[in-house]
Amino acid sequence: MKIFSAEQIYEADKFTIAKQKITSDELMERAAVQIFNWMHDRLQGASVHIHLFCGIGNNGGDGIALARLLHENNYAISVHVVNYSEKRSKDFLINLDRLKERKLWPDFLDPKSEMPILGKDDIIVDAIFGIGLNRAPEAWVTKLIMHINASQAFVLAVDIPSGLYMSTIPENPEAVIKANHVLSFQTPKMVFFLPQTGVYMNQWEILDIGLDEEYLQKTKSAYNLIGLQEIRPMYIPRLKFSHKGTYGHSVIIGGSQGKIGAVNLAARACLVAGSGLVTAFVPQCGLLPLQSSAPEIMVLTDMDDKKLTSIALNIKATAYGIGMGMGTAKETRKAFKSFLENYQNPMIIDADALNILSQQPELLKLLPENSVLTPHPKELERVIGKWDDDFNKLEKVKAFTKKHHCIMVVKGAHTIIVDGNDFYVNSSGNPGMATAGSGDVLTGLLTGLLAQGYQPLNAAIFGVFLHGLAGDIAVSNKGYEALIASDLIENLGRAYMELFKGPEEVSTEAEV
Repeated sequence: MKIFSAEQIYEADKFTIAKQKITSDELMERAAVQIFNWMHDRLQGASVHIHLFCGIGNNGGDGIALARLLHENNYAISVHVVNYSEKRSKDFLINLDRLKERKLWPDFLDPKSEMPILGKDDIIVDAIFGIGLNRAPEAWVTKLIMHINASQAFVLAVDIPSGLYMSTIPENPEAVIKANHVLSFQTPKMVFFLPQTGVYMNQWEILDIGLDEEYLQKTKSAYNLIGLQEIRPMYIPRLKFSHKGTYGHSVIIGGSQGKIGAVNLAARACLVAGSGLVTAFVPQCGLLPLQSSAPEIMVLTDMDDKKLTSIALNIKATAYGIGMGMGTAKETRKAFKSFLENYQNPMIIDADALNILSQQPELLKLLPENSVLTPHPKELERVIGKWDDDFNKLEKVKAFTKKHHCIMVVKGAHTIIVDGNDFYVNSSGNPGMATAGSGDVLTGLLTGLLAQGYQPLNAAIFGVFLHGLAGDIAVSNKGYEALIASDLIENLGRAYMELFKGPEEVSTEAEV
């Protein structure tokens, strides 16, 4: 699903109005009807008081049109027009006249107005600002927003929580509506998925208001939301007349004394992901633990007992995953450099391999093209430097991937895969996955996909989604707190099976 910019959404509105030969207020009516239907399906005429806070632009017009529909269906409502400017949109005024024709008079709020009384059992509809906001609200509007946030009422935001911008973080966190639910028109907004802006909403949902399908299909977006619909076509099916060699030989490289478990997790995940063969290359201290705990995995060792000092492989592998638990000792850094000099195919680079790259940035020129880097936030900071905010972080990652011709997996609640100018926002996963070893499992999974012939970008997108889906399945049985990294491996098979279920069979945890 594409995630459009504010400019593209405005253009979609214009394109739809022109092609479908409708007026802009008719498009606004569509939006209001969809919101009303959503509310009415859930409230069924319940005797709850609904406060609608409407700005004087098109977002406010949506709210005013919604107020008319609620009034016509006998809901108890109060309409508050937030009079933050003398300018009013044409469609806001049209709908305001329609409301007055029904003898429903809004309460006009200005800097001198008393704050409306809001009960914790009321419902608040936030239609103050839309996607066009580009400056901080005035002090009195900020005070009103704080009053709404303190009310404990259920807050439903129209399209986007008021106070949020589309392409930067708000200057004043208190000047943003904290919505329980957001009803977004046609496509989600990028701010829904970033830590500094996503915190202003608990849930969001898309309402189809009939924007022109031709425009939506043909317009390219830099940002894409990845769900089951996008993942299924990426899957490479297995052939009947195949063998283990058909699905590649993966090598997982890492480990040091006390950190062999990271290699164990990565190697097992690689095997369960479908790699035909998996070899782990570790210090000698890892031989016995790996051979006894994972008999399906072959093991090669360094001459050193405690750390990697030389990565000498006498096998022809299809894919490499390197870095987990290997440390950054001088000998290990030297071995990693030699490895990069000798192996030119795309590989998965994680953990201490990333830390070595941050310590010796000159090694970045040795990075095989289209390699996939999988840093957690601190590792990412070491590699690209500090960032000002979430949007600046993505811009820095974009510049890094373009400069070094690589793919970056930016881990988070919504992991984002960055490939030059393109961003892929993952929709699977949950807070239970914030646990030791989860990243090692991801590295092994991505390596296994690469070994089977998935192109690096598809391996990253498909693997991140599958990783999160396995977590969603696992957490449905164990809860957030009890989930451990091994549970992700154990549920990878179920995650694969989830890909082929019909819409009515897909579990709630797996849905976007």
